[in-house]
This record gives sequence, C-alpha cells and structure tokens, in this order.
Amino acid sequence: MLTSRLTITCTPEFSEILMAEIAEAGFDTFMETETGFEAYLEGIAFDKQLLEQIKEKYASVTPLVFQFDEIEKQNWNEAWEKNVEPIIVDDKCLVRAAFHKIEKPYPYEIIITPKMSFGTGHHQTTHLMLSAQMKMDHRGKRVMDAGCGTAILSIMANKLGASEIEAFDIDEWSVENGNENAANNNCSNIHIQLGKINEVNLSGTFDIILANINKNILLAEMQRYASYLKPGGQLLLSGFYVKDVPDLKTEATRYNLSEVFHQERETWASLLLHKLT
Repeated sequence: MLTSRLTITCTPEFSEILMAEIAEAGFDTFMETETGFEAYLEGIAFDKQLLEQIKEKYASVTPLVFQFDEIEKQNWNEAWEKNVEPIIVDDKCLVRAAFHKIEKPYPYEIIITPKMSFGTGHHQTTHLMLSAQMKMDHRGKRVMDAGCGTAILSIMANKLGASEIEAFDIDEWSVENGNENAANNNCSNIHIQLGKINEVNLSGTFDIILANINKNILLAEMQRYASYLKPGGQLLLSGFYVKDVPDLKTEATRYNLSEVFHQERETWASLLLHKLT
C-alpha cells in the first residue's frame, strides 16, 4: 500500500498547532524537517476539504506551503530512530528515547517517546524551558503545565521535586502519549486532561505555571495564568522569539507579573515572571 505524504513548509512557531490540526484530517505520523514538517498516512483516506480549510486559516498569519505526494510504505519507527538523537541540557539533564544507550549519568534523565506529540527537547524552546526549570525551586510545589505535549516539562517538574502536577493539552494523542511518558519515567503525580485552560477542571492556585506554546496564545491567556498563580508564584513561558519578549512583559505587568529573568537560544527566548505580593 502506498503512503500519502504531506510536506508542510511553515515558520517554526506554527509547526505544533498545524500538526494538531492536520491530525484531525487523518494524518497520524509526523516528522520535523528544517523547513517545517512532514505528515504521513497509509493510503489516501484523508479529509481534503479540512486540509484546505486549515491552509486558508493559517495562510494569512504565516508563510505556508502544502505539497502532496505518494511514497512506498516505510517502517516509521525505524526512520524516526535514525533521525533522533539524545539531547543534553546544561550538562545536567539528558533527554533520550528508550532505545538510546546511556554513555554517562546525568543528574536528571528524561525518557521521551514522542510519537505524534510535541516536546522532545530538540526544539530550542523546550531546551530553554528545561534549562530555566533547573534554576527554579520545585520542591513541594504545585505545578501547572499548559499545553503539555509529551509532558516533558511535567516530568522535569516531578524530577525537581514538585508535589503535584496538573497538565493539559488540546490534542488527544498528546494526553495519551503524555501519560505513557509519565509512566515510563515513574511519575505518579502527573494528572493530564484534554482541553484548553478554560475547558479543563482546575482547582485552587499553583506555585509554578509552565507554558511553552506560542506568543499569541500566551498573550491571550496571560490573565488566566495570573489568576491561577499564587502571590509570589512563578510563571515560565516560551514558544516565542527574542523580539517578542517586550510585548509579553508589557502584557504581564497588567496582571501584577514582573520579570525575574529571560534566556535566549538562537532567535528563541524564555521568560520567567513572578507574581507580586
């Protein structure tokens, strides 16, 4: 049987949301590329009308190219394993797949099998989030992970001593994959829900909120993050460019949030804020 391949050229900040949208059209395997990503589906049973709607929806906000072709069926697990490498963050945290050999021990080790979900540590923003997390005191803290993807940040929070982690994502596969990754890392205190922040069941307030999404969503949800954050609590953000930091800081000040520090990696940035008492 032939495999349908959709090659998408887009800016990096839109890759994750486009993958989630295109999964709804029937594609079930994704592989990142230097210019965007590729989506695969065995056979040709995908929703062409929905793909056109997705293309029209995002073409106005990002340069976007869709290219279709058909290829021979492949072993996607084998192809993925050939392309993925372990990630080392600040020489303290090793992010690897289960099949990677461990060459030396690190203080923190996270095993991630991403499947269709997002957050393997390879993207600059995930690297930035993990790096910033290791500078924060998670011990005994209640943590929210907004848009958790593979649950990699939740797992890091667990390993740093968080007592309770509430995570959520809009993609069903991310919830399933996040739970698998949490189990593979022996994390029993991570609870993952399906939906947006205004749809899931969240009670009480949090000491730490993690959100690696994109600038537009972060700006739109800043007020909600602030409302769930305890006085003195910390909000760690990424998913945006260095040039976007001033806009996020300006929005944050509207909700009594002040910068602690921000980090940069190539053109990407993370921003740590705390809620003033």
